[in-house]
Amino acid sequence: MQPRGFSLFLALRYLKPKRTFLSIITLISILGVTLGVMVLILVISVMTGFEQELQRKVIGFDAHVVVGSGGVLEDWEGVAARCAEVPGVVASAPFVQGPVLVQFGSRRMAPKIRGVDPSRERSVMDIEKFLIAGTYDLDGDKTILGSELATILGATVGDKVTIFSPGNINEVLEELERIEREGGEASAPDLKQMLLPLELEVSGIFESGRYLYDSEFLLVPLHVGQEIYNLGPDAHGLALKTTDPFRASAVKDKLNEILEPPVSALTWVDLNKQLFDAIRMERHVMFFILMFIILVAAFGIMNTLITVTVQKTREIGILKALGARTTQIVAVFFVQGIVVGAFGTAAGLFSGIALVQYRNQVSDWLASTLHVEVFPRSVYQFSEIPAQIVGSDVALICVSAFAICSVAALLPAWFAARLDPVKALRFE
Repeated sequence: MQPRGFSLFLALRYLKPKRTFLSIITLISILGVTLGVMVLILVISVMTGFEQELQRKVIGFDAHVVVGSGGVLEDWEGVAARCAEVPGVVASAPFVQGPVLVQFGSRRMAPKIRGVDPSRERSVMDIEKFLIAGTYDLDGDKTILGSELATILGATVGDKVTIFSPGNINEVLEELERIEREGGEASAPDLKQMLLPLELEVSGIFESGRYLYDSEFLLVPLHVGQEIYNLGPDAHGLALKTTDPFRASAVKDKLNEILEPPVSALTWVDLNKQLFDAIRMERHVMFFILMFIILVAAFGIMNTLITVTVQKTREIGILKALGARTTQIVAVFFVQGIVVGAFGTAAGLFSGIALVQYRNQVSDWLASTLHVEVFPRSVYQFSEIPAQIVGSDVALICVSAFAICSVAALLPAWFAARLDPVKALRFE
């Protein structure tokens, strides 16, 4: 037998299934590695898919780049003209955005309005694809409500909602101070007109898939937003569309070079930074937490090999007495750990990919059979569990699992190599 085949022969012989407690521990170790790799692939793929799906929803409803000053953006048309000269900027649209008080019947909410110019807004964001009722009609005094906001208010297409303008609070206070100072009387219709500037007809209802947008936003014409906030011809900011939303940061840097402070540009990533940072942090935390499953399995492998070393003390002594080299003895036990790690990793890889492919069927089965809702649609606002298998992530998981199992086999192999053949044979 070749010297190289000698170590492999003994390693595979020791791993042959036998009805012993040691064989059961070996199978449990392989199962532990399999489960660890499988769960890691599933969780990381689902979280990656969740992040990408959320990005698609954000990009669909948010502008790629937003230009503003944190207050009123004066001469937005001039700013838009300068932005159009920057390479990568495709279109721009002004907007007015801020909190208001909305009333329908006896129900009141404090959402945010987004005043837009429909003709220019269509070139920046495709809001129409989010409509679930009515039409994209913002001509005159009309509004489009988020689905959750419409549900809370109880409003439907064709109803009229009343907007309380926060922009008129200063006017009301000034009028009250004038009355107090001059001792005159206020005209009730005048004060009412200050408080209740507009009634808007609901022309449509949108559903973006994000609860924050669907419950806190209503779209209104740009002139209505300007009137509510007393902006005149000005706006709060500019929404820009770029050639590639994932390269918006480069466009933002170029814009900030030509814009004069306090006017600056922010990308859709900057506006949702906390959300995406939280998802990435959860991915990293879950990776390290679930890696402990593989570490536990690695300790099982180590325990198995140490037990084999103790049981095979006499055989090791005979082999060393017959001239077996230390490297060959080390290889016997090291190969055992490699084989267990390879089997476990391979099984986990195939089972993990299969579970990702049939994740929705498994979720439906758990919900119907065990009544366990692992992915509530009403909470996550997704019709199915998103997932995306990334080759680099799968490779990192498999390589890490295999490396951990291989390292776990080094200690028993080193222990076996240090055995003195004379003492081993004497006590055995």
